[in-house]
Amino acid sequence: MRLIVIGNGMAGARLVSEVRARDKEIRVTVFGAETWQPYNRVLLSNVLAGSSGPDQVRLLDPSWYGEHGVEAVLGTPVVQIDRETRTVIAEDGRRVPYDVLVLATGSSAVVPPIPGVERAIPFRTLDDCQEILAASRTSSRAVVVGGGLLGIEAARGLAGRGLPVTLLHLAGHLMERQLDAEAGLVLGETLAGLGVEIRTGVSAAEVLPEGVRLADGTLVEGDLVVLACGVRPETELAAQAGLEVRRGVVVDDELRTDDPAVFAIGECAEHDGVVYGLVAPAWEQAAVVADVITGTAKDARYRGSRMVTRLKAKSVELAAMGETHLTEEHAEVVRFSHRARGTYRKLVIREGRLVGAILLGESAAVGTLTQLFDRGGPLPGDRAGLLFPGAGGAAVADSPVRMPDSAKVCQCNNVTKGQIRACWESGARDVTAVAAATRATTGCGTCRDAVEGIVGWLCEQEGVSA
Repeated sequence: MRLIVIGNGMAGARLVSEVRARDKEIRVTVFGAETWQPYNRVLLSNVLAGSSGPDQVRLLDPSWYGEHGVEAVLGTPVVQIDRETRTVIAEDGRRVPYDVLVLATGSSAVVPPIPGVERAIPFRTLDDCQEILAASRTSSRAVVVGGGLLGIEAARGLAGRGLPVTLLHLAGHLMERQLDAEAGLVLGETLAGLGVEIRTGVSAAEVLPEGVRLADGTLVEGDLVVLACGVRPETELAAQAGLEVRRGVVVDDELRTDDPAVFAIGECAEHDGVVYGLVAPAWEQAAVVADVITGTAKDARYRGSRMVTRLKAKSVELAAMGETHLTEEHAEVVRFSHRARGTYRKLVIREGRLVGAILLGESAAVGTLTQLFDRGGPLPGDRAGLLFPGAGGAAVADSPVRMPDSAKVCQCNNVTKGQIRACWESGARDVTAVAAATRATTGCGTCRDAVEGIVGWLCEQEGVSA
């Protein structure tokens, strides 16, 4: 069998490694439009903030392809799919036949069609990140357009480097898709305390050398302008090939398109009307496709993902999951707000189960609530104990002692405490070794403290050094 993967990002690279783990004989070629080895796009905010370098966000070692018999064609995008002859045509003219084709083309940054926008830098790729960093060294003030996840991470990263930053957002509050108005307000106040000026309910009309002019004529000064206005699934290649495309490339529960020889995964795929923009669903999809095409589990099916959004910005703790916008009219809502401390917690409960939550500010409840949301199991009657674990004898799931082996520690890679324990018992005595064996911490990275805690606890129990 000849497998071609178009896209060498987080979805494509994961698929290639999943396939090779199951089958050593399939001929695999992966095309990547970027010249970089596959990297963790989720951790680009760390690169921007200076806490990680490009080498520290790599997903695969550069030697991995050769060692595993994978042909990697980097810096060479595919420009056409010929479904009749089952061939892909690359930008350099090469034609490569396939038996199975997987589209993992991801998304591209949305660039608003306003005058002067070419002066701004999108925040999407590692090249973008390096361009922003180079510009920041000679800039006196930055403007970030877009108050979603990426925009906040970009603004916090630049502010952490000592650059005054103004964050502009069209909606009335930050991260309006994930947060309610009060949570958005508390988040904005937290960011303001970290050196980010917040302007919501404003529209950028023009990018000038001296800053951004708003629709009302106001000039927001800044000699560095960063765009984080959202992303758009890359579907042009699929559409030109005659595949069904709506918002994304339409796929079924096997992640097949309407051509049985072509699959799609990650941010370019639309499953059951949903396009997922997070890493965990992409990796779940990669595992299903790998099972199906290698025959390892021919009945493998993708049934959708329960999404947990984590903000990765220094000194800002935020997790949002599920249906956060439901009101008391449609669900049981439990909330606590302490704006002076930058704390906001909200639970949305329906039929005794957690269907949504917002946790802003440091909280030991994150692990417990993520597990309850992920499993969809019944909740204990003590709602306050869920928001404030330990206050009334409630178990703290983040504690390794009380955490059951079935508890999921790494959401991105579906790694449980039991798997980490088994890995430790097999000789992995530090986080690096555990990550190499289980992939825990290699997604969004927010589980690293929990993994370190479990490894440290295991070492302490056995009287060995970590």
